[in-house]
Amino acid sequence: MITGQILAGPRGGLLNSRILRRFLRNRLALIGALIVAAFALLAILAPLIAPFDPNQTSWTAVRQAPSAAHWFGTDELGRDVLSRVIYGARASMLAGFVSVAIAFAIGVPVGMVSGYLGGATDAVIMRVVDAFLAIPFLILAIALAAFLGPSLMNAMIAIGVSTAPVFARIARGQVLVVKVEEYIEAAHSIGTGTLSILLRHIFINITPQLVVQATLAIATAIIAEAALAFLGLGQQPPDASWGSMLNSARSSLSLAPWIAIWPGLAIFLTVLGFNLLGDGLQDALEVKG
Repeated sequence: MITGQILAGPRGGLLNSRILRRFLRNRLALIGALIVAAFALLAILAPLIAPFDPNQTSWTAVRQAPSAAHWFGTDELGRDVLSRVIYGARASMLAGFVSVAIAFAIGVPVGMVSGYLGGATDAVIMRVVDAFLAIPFLILAIALAAFLGPSLMNAMIAIGVSTAPVFARIARGQVLVVKVEEYIEAAHSIGTGTLSILLRHIFINITPQLVVQATLAIATAIIAEAALAFLGLGQQPPDASWGSMLNSARSSLSLAPWIAIWPGLAIFLTVLGFNLLGDGLQDALEVKG
């Protein structure tokens, strides 16, 4: 019975009443969660919410100011800016979640193996990780996206691979702390295999730190996707993307500033929402920064 309690680990699940109460008391975290939920719903329900086809052009409605017909105005091709902002949420939210999922799937196993095995294996893996971390994140993402070719999928892969070293470093650091705990030693003493220890005992107990990092990384991935789309390496025209909308708005800033204001504001609010949500989760899960 004692051994079973030791093997369970000290932290328990992510979702319990104490954590939920701490999160709900954090007003900024709730605001962040509402912002994220709002943009997620926009992305999911875009065909039902958007008032116009985002790719429908109209030469009689070029650069029209916001009005009752077009709440956010129209762009240089007469397309409805509101509809394009709504559909652009799909590219940004998809890029954020998929990129971080790729980074998580690559970085966390590498970091866990490195921290658990230690010795020469740890030294070699961490030197490779340090080499990737020495390259500025956005520069590495741009280089990978340019090598893979311009598309949203390739942009997500580039962002995911560029973010993976951060997850590897965090996972390794947490494993170094957890693997010396008594319940891990107890698992060794009863003959539990390495893979079982990593998955059933160590991974569960480092999940809070990884969840917080993943939430904050989504915000970074959204900015990176917008930057790649701005450079022509992300979502390709005519499909809507906040970054590509900013790029096309450069030539119209003096004539129609609303073309740039709305996608820029969407990027700002989405990133703010994920950052507030990540900070709230960090406080609720008692993760040290």
